[in-house]
Amino acid sequence: MNQGSRVVEIEIMGNRITRLDKALTAYAPVSLNLSRSYATRLIHKGAVSLEGVIVKEADFKVLDRQVWKIIIPEITTLETVAQNIPLDVVFEDEYLIIVNKPAGMVVHPAPGSLDKTLVNALLYHCSDTLSGIGGERRPGIVHRIDKDTSGLLVVAKSDIAHHGLAKQFEKHSVIRKYLALCHGVPDASDPRLLGISGVGFEPGNILKIVGNLARHRHERQRQAVVKNGGRHAVTRARVLQRFGSPAVLSLIECWLETGRTHQIRVHMTHVGHSLVGDPVYGSKRKMSGKAVSETTQVSIKTFPRQALHASELGFKHPVSNEHMHFTVPVPEDFSKLIDQLTAIA
Repeated sequence: MNQGSRVVEIEIMGNRITRLDKALTAYAPVSLNLSRSYATRLIHKGAVSLEGVIVKEADFKVLDRQVWKIIIPEITTLETVAQNIPLDVVFEDEYLIIVNKPAGMVVHPAPGSLDKTLVNALLYHCSDTLSGIGGERRPGIVHRIDKDTSGLLVVAKSDIAHHGLAKQFEKHSVIRKYLALCHGVPDASDPRLLGISGVGFEPGNILKIVGNLARHRHERQRQAVVKNGGRHAVTRARVLQRFGSPAVLSLIECWLETGRTHQIRVHMTHVGHSLVGDPVYGSKRKMSGKAVSETTQVSIKTFPRQALHASELGFKHPVSNEHMHFTVPVPEDFSKLIDQLTAIA
């Protein structure tokens, strides 16, 4: 145990929860503000033990009256520097801040992106008021969107807010909607889609994709839909607008039941409707000159990022319990491409 760390004993009472991560969260002292995600990280790091035996499996079966020990690391001073980077602040109070992240900005420092991230900007904007639960490089970060995805993010400014928001994300009660441009038209009239395992349509021509996600076996930077293992993932999408004659592109609205890494990008590619500009999962599609002009084809092929925007975010305020709901329009690059496509729709 590192100097400054402390050991907390947690007794399981009533045996109504069997998973270790859930049990620790349920029976930990309220003052600890222990979220399930943080408990899971501590388990994986070997900080949780039973009668001297370290357990690293979050789904380990716990029994009534067991007393678990958990090592809580000391709170370290943030090494990530504050940087005066402009932020598009949509809402802010003493507990949380909601920002409209631009495409091209990484959410938190990581190898290869140690500065000029959203966290660097938040440290400057919020001073020392961010939640410390995320650790040195992720203070206040409750959820993320990809570097080249634009749109809404909520960040916690207190540990209480972080804990409350994390619970809502864990229960999948947070509303998260995205706008995207995809190749083709995901429509219930397409028999090919209905032949894909885990794919179906709900009333209103809403595409539902159920497919577990895991790291690609050979390309570690990619995610892939897997039959066995992986993490449960559900995406829904509906077509808002079709472009081309015949239609070769669609503006779609997607919403998440779960929030996995690259989820929309992977699921849409899995069903044959990859996103425009996606450098990892996209494909170089040939489009008929009769469907869209050569100039428009060039705009589509040279769009510099995945055409994906987190447009809508809704949740209950973790302190006041007030329902919060925010929307932001697509950024200029996305808007210009939509206008160009609309002209030929």
